[in-house]
Amino acid sequence: MEVSEKEIGNSIGNIGRGDIDQFVNRIIEGDCLEIMDQIDDNSVDLTFADPPFNLGKNYMYYKDDKKVEEYLEWCKKWIDEMVRITSPTGSIFVHNIPKWLTYFATFLNENKNAYFRHWIAWDAMGSPLGKTLLPNHYGILWYVKSKDFKFYDIRYPHERCRLCNKISKDYGGKKSLMHPLGPLVSDVWTDIHRIRHNKRRDEHPCQLPIHLLERIILMTTKPEDIVLDPFIGTGTTAVAAKKLNRNYIGIDIDENYVKISKENLRNVSSSSMNGVYASIFLNKIVTIRDIDYEKIENFLQKETIRAGKNKYIDLRLSYLKKK
Repeated sequence: MEVSEKEIGNSIGNIGRGDIDQFVNRIIEGDCLEIMDQIDDNSVDLTFADPPFNLGKNYMYYKDDKKVEEYLEWCKKWIDEMVRITSPTGSIFVHNIPKWLTYFATFLNENKNAYFRHWIAWDAMGSPLGKTLLPNHYGILWYVKSKDFKFYDIRYPHERCRLCNKISKDYGGKKSLMHPLGPLVSDVWTDIHRIRHNKRRDEHPCQLPIHLLERIILMTTKPEDIVLDPFIGTGTTAVAAKKLNRNYIGIDIDENYVKISKENLRNVSSSSMNGVYASIFLNKIVTIRDIDYEKIENFLQKETIRAGKNKYIDLRLSYLKKK
């Protein structure tokens, strides 16, 4: 679906609270606190934030070296706004390094409308800093607003040996009980990697992989839900939402990032098979909802493996069949 200028406009005009339709499917240039203040309570299905880490990164329109007290005061404000605008069935996600997430979790725990679900550890190799453990993961806080939050079990492909392509785990001798596609996702994500190749990277110092956002969106929303990112950067969250037939609201203070986001959204195609939306990267399934597996299993390559004495099972390779 082609995106019109109206859909990706960067001016919100004189919009009052409650008029959510005027924000939907737009990338808005401006201060996230000012923009979110104009969005009604309980009107967004998923909020996701990947804010500046206050580590001196080079952003064109943002000074990423605030004093600690100033940075945390600012963060508490946008976190409270995220909670306010998220619906009772929705979810709030915040991605950052553990140093700051410990403070963010305190802010969320103090908010009477936010309830802790998980600290997701996203495995991403860091660099040795000296006199410390090797920093080896980013954290993603997941909070909800009620017991009625949306959640869908999701699966990812079985881990395999890079050389022989065999299943890496023996599942305690119970291979016959393996799911044909793969296990349910836990709160430790080791199968999604940071963007390391410049050809897949935009002009942004902290760009996230699209399939990381697709996993979060598939796990906690349904088609046509609204996903908001107050630090949209070059549009990763909006692109993921559009691929999965979700609506998006993106906000960024940097006019250059807003421009890149718009361009990235112009050529996005739907990521669906047989009416099912899934996360696909390099022609390979990365994430799929458990309830959708049977609808797409015949689109995947198949293999038969021995699962015990005289026992064989059919697995589905995560790669799509060649047309």
